[in-house]
Amino acid sequence: MDGVLYDSMPNHAKAWSTAVTEFGLSMSPHEAYLHEGRTGHGTINILAQRHWGRNATTEEMERIYAAKSALFNTCPEPQPMPGAAQLLQSIRSLGLTIVLVTGSAQHSLLTRLAHDFPGIFSAERMVTAFDVKHGKPHPEPYLMGLEKAGVSASEAVVIENAPLGVEAAHAAGIYTIAVNTGPLSPKVLLDAGADIVLPREGGFAQALEIINGGL
Repeated sequence: MDGVLYDSMPNHAKAWSTAVTEFGLSMSPHEAYLHEGRTGHGTINILAQRHWGRNATTEEMERIYAAKSALFNTCPEPQPMPGAAQLLQSIRSLGLTIVLVTGSAQHSLLTRLAHDFPGIFSAERMVTAFDVKHGKPHPEPYLMGLEKAGVSASEAVVIENAPLGVEAAHAAGIYTIAVNTGPLSPKVLLDAGADIVLPREGGFAQALEIINGGL
């Protein structure tokens, strides 16, 4: 969702890098893109291990994530990613099943989906941070997505933008198209296991051509 459906990652990067300093932790905005797709608790634990030499407690994780979420919600409302709605409508017109697989636990964005992408998503075909035990880069989110779609890995295509998401989809055995909507080098996405990396501008249209060509 973040970085594919919504241009929300700049807000996440700012909120993460600012909020964690209140707790004696540090993370640059650029590093936030490397953690994109990971659950909030997973990200906090990595920082806690680095700075405190231990895992964060449940209470600490909840406090830090609440602070991050509060800052995120003060940022300008993220807009849908240009080209995403057209891609989704085209995929739906092909008769394909669409499943949202996101590490997000941001209710503010989850509730916007029906408004910004009408008729595309349904609750039973979403996998969010609330549903999984192991977040990206573990393959569980995408394996759960396959189950919800009722298809095998060989019958699916993933569209991702984050290295951890690419790694998760690759580990699940799914052909993965990376649309590079962030500041990371394309090599980072290729090294994570992307089958192809497309640029931000025109990337969604190219992704549709690839999907059409595989039918």
